[in-house]
Amino acid sequence: MKKTLLFGRRCCHAVLLAMATLVFPQSAFAKQWTLQECIDYALSHNITIQKNRVSKLSAHEDFLQSKAELLPSLNASTSQNVTYNPFPESGRATVANGYVQSSVDKVFYNGSYGVNGSWTVWNGNRNKNAVKLNEMAEQKAELDSAITANSIQEQIAQLYVQILYSAEAIKVNKASYETSKANEERGKEFVNVGKMSKSDLAQLTTQRAQDEYNIVEAESNLRNFKRQLKQLLQITNDDEFDIVIPDYTDEMALQTVPAMQEVFNAALDNRPEIKNARLGIATSDLNIQVAKAQKLPTVGLNASAITNTSSMSETAWGSQLKNNFNLGAGVSVSVPLFDNRASRTAVNKAMLQKQNYQLELQDQQTSLYSTIENYWLQAVTNQNKFKAARVATQSAETSYEMLSGKFQEKLINIVELMQGRDAVIKAQQNELQSKYLTILNLNLLNFYKDGQLH
Repeated sequence: MKKTLLFGRRCCHAVLLAMATLVFPQSAFAKQWTLQECIDYALSHNITIQKNRVSKLSAHEDFLQSKAELLPSLNASTSQNVTYNPFPESGRATVANGYVQSSVDKVFYNGSYGVNGSWTVWNGNRNKNAVKLNEMAEQKAELDSAITANSIQEQIAQLYVQILYSAEAIKVNKASYETSKANEERGKEFVNVGKMSKSDLAQLTTQRAQDEYNIVEAESNLRNFKRQLKQLLQITNDDEFDIVIPDYTDEMALQTVPAMQEVFNAALDNRPEIKNARLGIATSDLNIQVAKAQKLPTVGLNASAITNTSSMSETAWGSQLKNNFNLGAGVSVSVPLFDNRASRTAVNKAMLQKQNYQLELQDQQTSLYSTIENYWLQAVTNQNKFKAARVATQSAETSYEMLSGKFQEKLINIVELMQGRDAVIKAQQNELQSKYLTILNLNLLNFYKDGQLH
């Protein structure tokens, strides 16, 4: 959001409240969204957030897979082979499935059946660390989603305050238009009785036309900010869209500004980008352990149960299964001797990755502090400006009322009247701008402190 808000013009609060229903006629069927409703809807429907959730689910599947790989694997197999020997040699024995068979047929088959199991007992804890790495990958995916969600919430807050600002700017411009229109009508009466020149009347007409232009521009700005908010919420229908306009914006701007260090300390504990950087350091520590484990032996167990049958055997099929049944088990040990520097390179790269994550954490902390400091300075500065601007606006409005009375009595000229009006407009602009900048920055400070937008 730009730090300079669109300027509006404002008359006294009594006039504004009286005109509110005329300025913003609400459709009986238009939904008015609160800030929290906008946030909840966006978190449920925003496409980017939904993609992040899919990534998290995918990471969870990898985690489950790595856990399952800690268990032994087991598989069953069978093979059935048919052989055709058109010219068998009679009186000669053959060997099939490890057994001597004196009967030789032109067509015969062999069948084998087996169950095999294997289990990696120890490989330097690479398999266990793989589980931890995939669990961290799932956490990272969740934090990435939280970072996106926070960014969208900040954008919603900015647009929401812009809509509030634009809504009040329209009221101000409407009231200013009514004042300039009344001055123009009074000027026409003066011209008719010869108490004002046409050139002075032209100035009043110009001011009235400018105020009318300002109304159109302010309404256009309001529609544009609503369009941007609808886009952020993924709303694609043409239904009337509006937000709840609170009637206590002055009180919102006068809330106590939280201490900057307090906000920063809280943000270090709850901001997902900081957690993500810390998680990166923890991930790199595990990657170092995995890389070092490449130099360690791997121990595995295996077992099998196998049997076979043949049609050239005169023994019954069931008896063959029983007689040919074998059980086996074994231990395998693999010791890396020379891996062309692969393990050393993996360790060095994992250590460099850790340094990179440590630098990333420092960068994130510096960036976070700068962001919070900026919001805090903006909140304090604009809150003080708002307090001073309220007094200036009241003084300028009182002065202008007196000048308007004198102008009606022809005690001052048009130049003095316009100068008084310009002073009111400037004071109103300062008050309106500082108020909504204060509200925005206070809201963002609270968001960084406790993760809630109010």
